[in-house]
Amino acid sequence: MPRYLTLGSIPKKRHTVHRAAPGYKNEGLYYEEVVSTEGFSRAYSIVYHLRPPTRVRKVEPAGERPVELAPPRELRHHHLKTGAIPTTGDPVTGRVPLLTNADVTLWRCRPAGDQSELYRNARAEEILFVHRGSGRLLTHFGRLDFKPFDYVVVPRCTTYRVEFDPGPRDLLVIESTGTVGFPKRYLNPDGQFRLGAPFCERDLHGPAALATEDREADVTVLVKDGPRLTRYTLAHHPFDAVGWDGCVYPFTFNADDFEPITGTVHQPPPIHQTFESAGFVVCTFAPRMLDTHPDAIKVPYAHSNVESDEVLYYVRGRFGSRRGVEEASITLHPHGIPHGPHPGTIVASRDQTRTDELAVMVDTFRPLALTTAALDLDDPAYPLSWLD
Repeated sequence: MPRYLTLGSIPKKRHTVHRAAPGYKNEGLYYEEVVSTEGFSRAYSIVYHLRPPTRVRKVEPAGERPVELAPPRELRHHHLKTGAIPTTGDPVTGRVPLLTNADVTLWRCRPAGDQSELYRNARAEEILFVHRGSGRLLTHFGRLDFKPFDYVVVPRCTTYRVEFDPGPRDLLVIESTGTVGFPKRYLNPDGQFRLGAPFCERDLHGPAALATEDREADVTVLVKDGPRLTRYTLAHHPFDAVGWDGCVYPFTFNADDFEPITGTVHQPPPIHQTFESAGFVVCTFAPRMLDTHPDAIKVPYAHSNVESDEVLYYVRGRFGSRRGVEEASITLHPHGIPHGPHPGTIVASRDQTRTDELAVMVDTFRPLALTTAALDLDDPAYPLSWLD
């Protein structure tokens, strides 16, 4: 969880009357909402609203958003070229699912327009990796600005709207059924990032200002619960918070703020870990110094995935161990078969002292399934690309 944060007006003690400004209607007080995780046993925030957050005028089905799996096929490596997928929909409706299991679903999104209505994921947390574009995430926690290469971490049940500035917009969306947190080895027993961790509290950015909406009007929220969609019509705008405090809120972390750990010889992928959740981890391959031993092999060694599937999303720069990938390529190296550097890349790396690559890796501990949309982007020759 991120550090404790407070914004706006809160009472001296929790669960006590928070009196509204003089002359304000609605019983003369602000309404408390506890946003908690794992029941009441883990991190939480307490939000104070102008109106009760339970004022629902209508509930209606809004269809489904199923993730259509491709038929079972041979076990092999995959290269999905996603850079040119069509622009469509908005930051929610334009998402294209590509890889999935019970713990995580990976989506690509190149929105054509602005978000049409408020959105809330009732079952999963979301990491929106901003490949291109800048803008803001608006929630009842306030305004959260984002820029290229930001991870935007959105706790489950956060109602939000993504607003992009004019210009390109491109997202990788990681939808997690478990809670997104930080590697436990990065934290000391007091919950603070250890000295020597590759990032710290200063690199995490929460909402900087409230944007309180005092509006009595019908407002719709599209709620996603797995594949099921439900449309709620509220009797007022839900971004009506006057204050909150706690440790559950959306935040950003920029990939270029990751401080890589290097050595005299090649270090294993866990040194790049950024987030963890039930069943998978997220790693950031950031620009870094390469290994300094005079005989070091500076690209990754061949690796047999025994218990995990490895996904790499190529963001920027030249990836030294791989030929033929391009910006926004996604590779899947599944369990059970080895993968490694392409021929020629070992020798080519010998005189290199730095790498300019930026990539996002998702390693899962259950097998990933391809979707029908992924098949349309797959390079069938990729499994044979290690031949000389």
